[in-house]
Amino acid sequence: MAQVSTNEIRGGMKVELEGQPYTVVSNEYVKPGKGQAFNRIRLKHLITNRVIERTLKSGEKVDIADVAETYMRMLYKQGDDAVFMDENTFEQITIPAAIIGEASQWLLEDQVYDIIFYKGVPVAAEPPTFMEMRIVDTAPGDRGNTASGRVLKPALTESGAKVQVPIFIVQDELIKIDTRTGEYVSRVTS
Repeated sequence: MAQVSTNEIRGGMKVELEGQPYTVVSNEYVKPGKGQAFNRIRLKHLITNRVIERTLKSGEKVDIADVAETYMRMLYKQGDDAVFMDENTFEQITIPAAIIGEASQWLLEDQVYDIIFYKGVPVAAEPPTFMEMRIVDTAPGDRGNTASGRVLKPALTESGAKVQVPIFIVQDELIKIDTRTGEYVSRVTS
């Protein structure tokens, strides 16, 4: 198995510690006044999404995880599961809702997602960073209620995600959403 030194680890790399796959969140090099230098590494578990912190000696080697990332198009939902297709091989796989997790609120048919495989088994489905979605339901905006600056109201998107939008957004309007934070970014003009 390929290994990488703690000095070469960067954010976003996929490594394996104690037989478990992790994504590196951050790698901080620390050189105390007395003693050997070390690296303080924050890791996010690929399967459970739990974040841990490990301290490793500077120069220590870490295994690179057997992770493959593939872009796949979501075809349809089947109960709670979602069926994805690899656009190169046309191979279809069904991913259970438990693996998709919080990303299930961003699932839309005919949209390309980043599917992460660990040892040939899908462990995560990541939506695109920005998605364009139609507002299905929202309350009408109150005119003149802008004294407090940016006024937001709840809205429901076509995928079922609940987002906060400005009061000028109306039903059936197309908006751009940041899927990392679930925040409204802008209107989409056709």
